[in-house]
Parts: sequence; C-alpha cells; structure tokens
Amino acid sequence: MNIIRMTGGLGNQMFQYALYLKLCAQGKYVKMDDITEYELENARPIMLWVFGIEYPKASKDEINEITDGFLKWSHRIRRKLFGRKSREYHERDCNFDRVVLEKESAYLTGYFQSEKYFQDIKEEVRRAFTFSDRLWDALNTETERRMRDYLERIQGCNSVSLHVRRGDYLTTSEVYGGICTQEYYEGAVRRMLKSVPGSVFFVLSNDKEWVRDWLPDFSRKLALSPERFVVVEGNAEEEGYMDMLLMSRCRHHILANSSFSWWGAWLNPSPDKIVVAPSKWFNNQDCRDIYTEEMIRISPAGIVMPAEDLCAAP
Repeated sequence: MNIIRMTGGLGNQMFQYALYLKLCAQGKYVKMDDITEYELENARPIMLWVFGIEYPKASKDEINEITDGFLKWSHRIRRKLFGRKSREYHERDCNFDRVVLEKESAYLTGYFQSEKYFQDIKEEVRRAFTFSDRLWDALNTETERRMRDYLERIQGCNSVSLHVRRGDYLTTSEVYGGICTQEYYEGAVRRMLKSVPGSVFFVLSNDKEWVRDWLPDFSRKLALSPERFVVVEGNAEEEGYMDMLLMSRCRHHILANSSFSWWGAWLNPSPDKIVVAPSKWFNNQDCRDIYTEEMIRISPAGIVMPAEDLCAAP
C-alpha cells in the first residue's frame, strides 16, 4: 500500500488527488493521509468535497507503520539503537519525479505540481474535478445570487480570469515575491488583448480591498476603461472554491504563480483558451514542469518569453 500525504489548500489537494488517481490507474492500492497536517490548529480546510470526491483514508496506525512513527517506548528504543526505518519518499524537487510513480509500499510526500504525473489519464482527472451541486448548498442566498450573476456575465462575454495572490505570499516574499509584478500583469493584459481585443477581465484575489485600490491606476496605465475589469466579490475565504469555479468558466486566463489559478485554467477544457503565466514560479526553485504546452510565459519585467528561450531553460 502507498499513502499520499495531503497538504496545503485546494490547489495542492487537487494535485495530490490527481497523483492518487494515477497510482490507482497503475493498479496500486493507495490511501490518503488527511490526518497528519489537517489535525493541526492552523491547517487549511480539506475542500475536495466540492467535487463530491471521497477517498480511502489511512488510519493513524497505518501512517505510523509506514513511517516508523509509533511513540511506544519499544519503538523509540529500537529507533535509538538501529535508526528509523521509515518508507517515506519526498519528491526530489518541484519538477516531475518519475520515482514517485515507481514506488511500492511508500509514504509519498510533496506537492506533485505537474501535469506529467497524470498526462495519460487527463480525462479521468477532469471527470473527478467536476464541481458538485453541493457547493451551492453551502452558500447563503445573497452569496449564491452574486455568484450566479458572475457566472452569467462570464459566459456572456470574452471573459478572462485574472488572479492576484497576496496574503501569505507577502509574508514569504523570498519565495514568491517579485514574480507577479505590476509589469507582469501589464504585459499579460496587453498580450491577452492582442489575441482577444474585447477581453473583459474578471479579477479574483484573496485581497479584494487591495485589488479595488489597485485597479483604477492599473487600468489608466493600460488606457482601458475601468469597466473592463470586474472584481469578483461576495465570497469569504472559506468559500474560495467559488473563485476556482468562476475561473474555470472564463474563456481565457491570466495566472498568478499559484496552484489555485493553475487549476482554474486547467479545468477549462476549451482547446482555444489562452493561458498566460509568469515565466518564473518560485524564486528558490526551477519549476519548469509546472507549465503546460499552451501557456504563454511573461517575465516579471512584462516581456513575453520567446519559445526558444523556454526550450533552453535548465
């Protein structure tokens, strides 16, 4: 049996569940560890329920068995004398790691943020990540009215999702900072307008107040009417899955360096979609395998990266 440790928010949970589907497709017996991280006080909520997903859950005993984590004195003494015999395997880095798919009887930890893990079962993954009607039941009447109104507007125009990630990204700027800059977003919007002149940009963010203050000057710099930008409001942090639903219904996408907007764009099945992404994902790692073939990459300086430069990247 393999166990996949679940960690992070909805976007990360989706990558980990996609790996689960791939390992199951290989004929392996797999369970999910949704205990180790999610019993912590500050843990993000588990949100796979918005897709109606259920999965086999590893018990604490199964987790301790595979990681050699039992706290009984006999186990502690043995570890002290002979070392820990954990079968944990952590992905090599943020790129596709084939060893993950080859492991047997392992405790797999990581984010697994690459389509390469499930390239050959993409349609199964799309079916799994079909939003359930249950998510509407979790909304109050006013929020549901707002979200359905946004959906109607999105479906009635050349809609582009534009994701601005702030919050925790500001406190870990050494990893995330200086990537999705003002210039990046200006370059992304200009590139989108080149292909879709009538674009209407639906701005989704975990810091809506900041976005409202930012957009007037941003639209002036681009010589665009403020009406071309629609700030999606009305859903609280715990209802963030609605942002992903709205993103996925847009025709085109401008991403932040975030697994959340990655999935928002990926869930759009249109072969004609335009997806713009930052040319760098993290400051401390080369994450070349997070990009899909259709993505147009733009640098922090707002420059569209030539295809030959991307091919030459390490």
